[in-house]
Amino acid sequence: MNLSGKTAIITGGSRGIGRAIALKLAEKGANIVVNYTSSPDKATEVVEQIKEMGREALAIKADVSKEEDVSSLVKEVSKQFSTIDILINNAGITKDTLLIRMKDDDWDRVLDVNLKGTYLCTKLVAKKMMKQRSGKIVNITSVVGIIGNAGQANYAASKAGVIGLTKSSAKELAARGVNVNAVAPGFIHSDMTDKLSDEVVENYAKNIPLGKMGDPEDVANAVAFLCSEEASYLTGQVLNVDGGMVM
Repeated sequence: MNLSGKTAIITGGSRGIGRAIALKLAEKGANIVVNYTSSPDKATEVVEQIKEMGREALAIKADVSKEEDVSSLVKEVSKQFSTIDILINNAGITKDTLLIRMKDDDWDRVLDVNLKGTYLCTKLVAKKMMKQRSGKIVNITSVVGIIGNAGQANYAASKAGVIGLTKSSAKELAARGVNVNAVAPGFIHSDMTDKLSDEVVENYAKNIPLGKMGDPEDVANAVAFLCSEEASYLTGQVLNVDGGMVM
């Protein structure tokens, strides 16, 4: 998988799965734009790591739920690079609680970042990709968007929406040479899961056929494949990276 000369935007690229994706795509040769909202130091760390690989990289702050921020992000990337070849819609948040206790603001914020953010970034970047007649868009959804999860009605709804958006945009953009796919992570090591007790982790693992949690790099490997020419005949697909949780 050779991504040399390609330019990739990774939203929420300063930590966790986004960070792993940024480093993996850089390892494969791509120049990287690390989008972040509230972690400038972590974003700078990722940029420095990528530059050490000999790739070009920059960090850009933008709230993906705001169209003016996304527009500024795309304009800044266009000034620095001649093309935008890859978009990874990874930025996402959780505000978990039971449905009957959920505040409207928590519902709105999760949908705004996770779903509207993916819509806005896809819409604005796709305009450039359509003119280029080439591009790869990979949306990070979740197995929760497929099977649901108690206490995550807002998150599940947003990630289910991302799957619908993926399939619809794939159909619209295919004729212009743009592939749109999604990756649905399962139970992956992250800042959030690191806070869970060993007992909770063990209980989750019992429902995973492979018997263990995944790592961010497992997701990054799948994303790198979907961004490569080896996946040129794939579009509108959802690839579960979940150790077999959803079959």
